[in-house]
Amino acid sequence: MKKMFKLQWLSVLMLALVLVGCGTKEDTNKDTVSKEDQQVEKTTSYKVKDDRGVEVEFNAVPKTIVSLKPSNTEILFALGVGDKIVGATEYDSYPEEAQKIERVSDSTIFNSERILALKPDVVIAYTTGDDEENLNALKGLEDAGIKVFAIQSAKSFDDVYGDIEQVSAAMGIKDKGEKLNEDIKSKIADVQAKVKDVKEPKNIYLEISPKPDIYTAGSDTFQQEILNAANVNNVFVELKSWAMVSEEDVIAKNPEVILTTVGNDSTGEILSRDGWNSITAIKNKAVYSIDNDISNRPGPRIGEAVELIAKAVYPELFK
Repeated sequence: MKKMFKLQWLSVLMLALVLVGCGTKEDTNKDTVSKEDQQVEKTTSYKVKDDRGVEVEFNAVPKTIVSLKPSNTEILFALGVGDKIVGATEYDSYPEEAQKIERVSDSTIFNSERILALKPDVVIAYTTGDDEENLNALKGLEDAGIKVFAIQSAKSFDDVYGDIEQVSAAMGIKDKGEKLNEDIKSKIADVQAKVKDVKEPKNIYLEISPKPDIYTAGSDTFQQEILNAANVNNVFVELKSWAMVSEEDVIAKNPEVILTTVGNDSTGEILSRDGWNSITAIKNKAVYSIDNDISNRPGPRIGEAVELIAKAVYPELFK
């Protein structure tokens, strides 16, 4: 579970805007810029605790970053510092600019030699908490003189908010992190206002892996929180984490709506499955494809994920 990170951060200088007693508007702007530059130059070192419990000390705001997880990359871009990323993973697909960044990891194994060659000011890494091999690899980077800031993989909305707080604190822009979190919560609240009066939430089945090994998301998953926020019932909520289910299991649950994050022609394949024609969702052709990255990635687009689910299940509420 994330902790709330209440770390000191220097406020943006606004005195120049209110203390100037004379001069033209142009002179005032020049004075403001000058004072802000001086403030940056005087920035002292600061510490931020990561999810390993390590207090990472920054002597200055990082200018170059390697991001080892797509959700962290999205957070950095959402905070307005994506242009500082010099290394990312093969799965960093959003925003479009992220696709142009050099690949240094496949999300599970990273290229230590290339990271060392890039000499980033910080590596924004990840941990699941008990991934000893990954933690040892990160320690190898630290032993080589690279600063590492590790974030535990998010399992809830609160975790995502905590990730954003941590990253923004590490990047010296805590105020932007607070604003981003406010915007995300506002987006979710807007969606919930539209679906709150649904008296009988629809029963849905979420497929995250297709035949022959069909997987769905149960309770204690990030996806379940998205479904809850969209006011829909997960027919497999009794399952824990991500679980394999049989075709017979799905047929017996008889969902009203089927959502799939698989992509390609997944909806057509599901609609044509043998024996599924007795399912209400199949009869009504209520089978919809949901963007995989948005719905499965615990990052700043969680508000969009809630909206995607709600719009698919209750389209009449969003006209």
